[in-house]
Amino acid sequence: MNEDHGLSLADGDTDARWAFGTGFTDPLHGVATAVPDGVDAAALAAHCLALADDALVSAQRLGEWCTRAPELEEEVALANIGLDLLGQARLLYTRAGQAEGSGRSEDDLAYFRDPSDFRNVRLVELPNGDFAFSMARLLVFATWRLALFERLAGSPDPVLAAVAAKGVKELTYHRQYAADWVVRLGDGTEESHRRMQQGLDEVAPYLGELLTGHTGFGVDPAQVEDEVTAVLRQVAEAARLTLREAVPLPGSGREGDRTEHLAPLLAELQGVARAHPGAVW
Repeated sequence: MNEDHGLSLADGDTDARWAFGTGFTDPLHGVATAVPDGVDAAALAAHCLALADDALVSAQRLGEWCTRAPELEEEVALANIGLDLLGQARLLYTRAGQAEGSGRSEDDLAYFRDPSDFRNVRLVELPNGDFAFSMARLLVFATWRLALFERLAGSPDPVLAAVAAKGVKELTYHRQYAADWVVRLGDGTEESHRRMQQGLDEVAPYLGELLTGHTGFGVDPAQVEDEVTAVLRQVAEAARLTLREAVPLPGSGREGDRTEHLAPLLAELQGVARAHPGAVW
């Protein structure tokens, strides 16, 4: 694991424990919103839309743990992680609407698109399962997204770069939180070890889609894959778990392939907005 993002929560800036709500500085303050010369506006819009969809759907799944997590502290932690991702989604949807020049707002993009229009990776659509599966998924998702955002912080688009730079601090905590739980469960009782191994095995077929889903805008997929693989191996070793090879699933969420689970998730998420279009509160 790279040294800037170790597993110990005791190291470094403790604000990273609770990234949501610790800083209210507008990450886009003073950042020009015009798409720079040389940047393909359509590609930028598609890139931001996909990243926003990842975050929105993941946030909705995390919110489902409220009242269901093993302890109250974990409910609060997962809610905060979900709110971090929701904040990222809002900024990215807004940038997508600006770049495509359609005038669509963050609400339009979040609430008034059908499942077939979403471009998130399919990993985030899956039901939460037990706590071990959700921690395995969060570890993989946060590790990948952090590696991606670290590189997008150098994007030629200043807005995307600013959003990514803000997200790095949040995602560092997300990854660390998940890693701590994976180690705790994997290196725990016989039953917790079994469940944690099963969670990693169930996540494994979706990893390939993450590692091939983004290119350009300062991102080298090979570097992302190397970092993600190294981190997952380190955590698995500490947890006495095995990272098993899995056959990647056919299709791609980035190309519009969906699981059966996205439609009911969006029906719940979008229900109020669609029942009262244009309402404000």
